Amino acid sequence: MSNKKRREKPIRTGSMAFRIGLSSGLNLLLIFIVIDAVLFGIYLWPAISDGTGAAEITADGFNALMMLLKEWKFDMLLRLEGLLVVLWVLLETLKVRAKLKPLQEFADAALKLSDMDGETEQRYQKLENAIDMLSPGEEDQKLATGDAELAGLESAVNKLMARMRDSYRQQARFVSDASHELRTPIAVIRGYADLLDRWGKTDEKILEESIEAIKDESENMQHLVEQLLFLARGDSGRTPLNISDFDVSDIMKEVWEESAMIDKAHDYRFESGGDIPARGDVSLIKQAARILVENASKYTPEGGEILLRSLVHEGHPAFSVQDSGIGISESDIPHIFERFYRADDSRSKQTGGSGLGLAIAKWIVERHGGRFEVLSRKDIGTRITVILP
Repeated sequence: MSNKKRREKPIRTGSMAFRIGLSSGLNLLLIFIVIDAVLFGIYLWPAISDGTGAAEITADGFNALMMLLKEWKFDMLLRLEGLLVVLWVLLETLKVRAKLKPLQEFADAALKLSDMDGETEQRYQKLENAIDMLSPGEEDQKLATGDAELAGLESAVNKLMARMRDSYRQQARFVSDASHELRTPIAVIRGYADLLDRWGKTDEKILEESIEAIKDESENMQHLVEQLLFLARGDSGRTPLNISDFDVSDIMKEVWEESAMIDKAHDYRFESGGDIPARGDVSLIKQAARILVENASKYTPEGGEILLRSLVHEGHPAFSVQDSGIGISESDIPHIFERFYRADDSRSKQTGGSGLGLAIAKWIVERHGGRFEVLSRKDIGTRITVILP
């Protein structure tokens, strides 16, 4: 017996596409037959109902029927319907064949692999073994077989592994930072609960202090959890955008009015750039603007000015928030939109916050296809501009 591999029969999607197209054409033909029968009945009924037509049909039979069809130009209708059926079969065949093209390419590739000679088979076996030896946890490990013909595949696998490791590092850091942030309010609440248990039952001052602290930390923890849930839903694609037309100036004016009413410790100003139409999710864009304003107020001393503007930036709708605060160092600017990033721990203790606000604003703006421009000077202030598409 011969050890030569039996060649697999190639898969051809052309015949499959033709059968599907022919089936669709037959369905169309059936529809035409039903329509013709109805039309024939409508045209034939007057001839039968007055008696004359009925006598003619009875006498001449099939010839009289053909004469009636020709007189009413049914022959032209039948030719047209036949042509339409043929064209329909052809178009459906081409359409189905185009859709099946990826399947044909996959089948050809699989057939080609099944017909590999021994050398090629050994090469791919070597690649498979090298992939099995990879460990996702080892940072510097890369796929390398030493085969020049597999260099392209090796590069693709190594890039994929690098992205996977980077994603794993980000997730691990996110979980670690989130756990750290939640640990602080939980520890404070537990501490005051123990204080209440020991002395708060009889000491009203301790009772009031503990209740106030527990309420504050509970609100902080709730706010943090809401931010984490927002980012988690966004990362998993479960935050849909409700796109509509809006005016950037109108939104920034609303945010300016709200901020000036809530925060009396700072001087809020608004400069309108006129009518600036844009498209996006109004509530999310407004949320991003509020985050920028809240961030500006944290780093601006009391009595300092915070300027909100709507403008057109290089032909694109945009808005900016500018503070007169402590500024951001040049080395920190590339990182301010990272989750849980804080430029200075000492400032964070004074200003508070979870380090998630700007990360949420970044997600919102990038989800709209927009971008940020940040200009900051130490001890002078910071201006963050959002440019929408």
